[in-house]
Formats: sequence, structure tokens, C-alpha cells
Amino acid sequence: MAAKRDYYEVLGIARTAPADAIKKAYRKLAMKYHPDRNKGDKAAEDKFKEVSEAYEVLSDTDKKAQYDRYGHDGLKAAFGPGGFDFARDFTHFSDLEDVLGSFFGDGGGVFSSLFGGGGDRRQRTTRTGPQRGADLRFDLEIDFEEAAYGSHRDITLPMTTDCEGCHGTGMKPGTQRSTCQHCGGHGMTTSGGGFFQVRQACPVCGGTGTMATHPCRECDGSGRVRIQNRITLKIPRGVETGSRLRLSGKGESGTRGGPAGDLYVILHVKSHSFFERHDDDLACEVPVPFDTATLGGTIQVPTLEGLARLKVAAGTETGRVLRLSGKGMPRVNESGRGDLHVHILVEIPTRLSSTQKKRLKELGESLGDANYPALKRLIKLADDLYERRSQLKEDT
Repeated sequence: MAAKRDYYEVLGIARTAPADAIKKAYRKLAMKYHPDRNKGDKAAEDKFKEVSEAYEVLSDTDKKAQYDRYGHDGLKAAFGPGGFDFARDFTHFSDLEDVLGSFFGDGGGVFSSLFGGGGDRRQRTTRTGPQRGADLRFDLEIDFEEAAYGSHRDITLPMTTDCEGCHGTGMKPGTQRSTCQHCGGHGMTTSGGGFFQVRQACPVCGGTGTMATHPCRECDGSGRVRIQNRITLKIPRGVETGSRLRLSGKGESGTRGGPAGDLYVILHVKSHSFFERHDDDLACEVPVPFDTATLGGTIQVPTLEGLARLKVAAGTETGRVLRLSGKGMPRVNESGRGDLHVHILVEIPTRLSSTQKKRLKELGESLGDANYPALKRLIKLADDLYERRSQLKEDT
């Protein structure tokens, strides 16, 4: 067996090289000898493991001190009699993923799952430590009036939380967890062989490395139970479809002392039979008696805050839009309101008595073309059309 090369020689650096220089040298060589860039090249694979071993030692203060003082013999306790094993002993996968990000475009995630499970090793640290609870989404349909005036709603949603019987430990009170026999307490299992191996969370203990010898009866040892959680939600004035309300800490509870996630409520506002919404503005269609539209006058218009008086000019026709400033929807978390746009619909009277019909007929007969300018324009356009038609026929 060939003697191990000096780690400084392997990385091509001086013994006085600072930490950033050590890391830079490793990044360069790791990219050069990366097995996926040298498929089937056993020599490149060996080089990659050699530079990784050198970096593992020289980037660790304690290991570097042992190596500088005793050489390779000083690392027997750190790596064991079998020497350095990439899958077992390499701990700087975050640095390796920085290197691989530009090569894979995914931060090295694929690589770390194949290369002896370094990525999974970091996941294991997270998995066994405090975990933040998951965020939740809840879609809620509300009435138009709730959006206009604000309201409070009680909602009930299913979520997972720590078991009260065991306080999330999964164990019967008074008992202790035991080492998982399947993974030997490592929390990870390894499959495959050679240099490329797949490491994953132990399917028996879920990556914790321990098991509840006497599981809690209330949660069957999971430490988590499903509950129906009731939450009172405040809906502010002015919300619209798509508005998102965030309730901090109202999502899934965390595990092992981690914080709870957040709850996001997505609102869907029902349409209204009278008001039509356009952002903060409202629109409505208001019928106006034909005599008021003809002579002018004042009408009453429903608004969110009560009836408002609106002046209608003489000769107002159907389709005209009048604006009531500041009578629209309130602005969310702000002062002020949008506007209300009133679309006029001239209403023709029905169910006239014989006397009313007679008087209306007399009125109509007394009116001339000057009282109906729009009709007069239409007749003029028709006459021009037919005159032009006659001219074209004579030409042909």
C-alpha cells in the first residue's frame, strides 16, 4: 500500500495557508476530480476522496492541530483503524454543495444523496433538533357585507399538534427512549456499495436514532395527534377576493420545542346583488322616474353608509354615470374610501290609468322634433343613407 501523501501537498498549499485559502484550493480540486465529470475514471475517484480527506482534516482546527503535530498517526483516533471513509467521516458537505452548485445547478442536492449521504447527515441534524411547524392555508368565502364592514369569523381546521399525554415525546410517562436496533442509533441507513451509496432516514425510527420502548397510548408513540382547532379570525374592512390574512404561530405546532408555523387565510368575497366592485370603487344601477330624468330633480342612492341624495340634471338619459366621491369601499388598513359610480336607468311608467294615458298622449302630441334631438339625429342619418343608396343605383 502506497504511503499517504502530505495533506498540504495534496491541496497544493503551504502549511501557513489561512482557512479561506484551504477552502479555495479544495473547491478547485473537487470540481476537477468530481466523479460525474470523470465517469468511469477510478483514478479521478481516488483523487476526489484524497482531496476530500485532506480538506476534512485541514479545515478542522482540532484535526489540523493533531496532524501538524503527529502526522497521519495522529488521526487514527479520529478516523479509526480503517482510516478515512468519505461516507462516514466527511462533514463539510455545505462546502461541497457550494462547489457543486455551479456544476449541477441544484446546490449539489442530488450529489449529496448519492455520495455516501453527506446531505442526509445534515438533514439528520435538523431532523433530530427543533423543527418549525408547517404553514397552513385555509380558503374562506365571506359575504360582501363582511368585506365592506369587517367581521369576526370562527373557523375550525384540522391540524397536528403535540400529544398532551406524552408532551410530544411519544413515550409513556416515566419511561425512556431506547436506541433503534435497525440503524444502531445513527438515524440513517445505507444501501448500495462502493463509492456511490444512498443514505436515507431510518424507516423504523424516522431518523431520530431512538425508539419509544413503551409508546404513549394516546398517540401510539408518534408524539403527535390530529385535532380540530377553532380559531377566531378578524376580517378587516375593505378586503377583496385574493386578500391574504397571516396569523403568526397559528399553523402546525413545531416538534421537539420548535415554533409553530403560520396560518394563511385566503379570502373569497361573494358578489352582491346591487353593488359591483372595481378595486376600491363601487358601481350600481339606479332607476330614475322618467319625469325626474326629464325635468331634473333629486334621487336617493343606497350607499354602504346609508341613503345619499344625488342631483339629476334635466334631460338625463339612460347610461349616464354620476359619481359620489368617497362612497365606495373602505381601503384596507388605510383611511379613506373609493368612489361610487351611479349608472342611471330611466324607468318608463307602467300600469297607467286611462286618464294618465290620455294626458301622456296629449303631452306627446304637443312635443316637436326639438324635444327629441337623438331621434332627430337618427332620422337624419337614415335619410342620408337612403339618399346615397338612390345615387348609387342611378350610377349603375
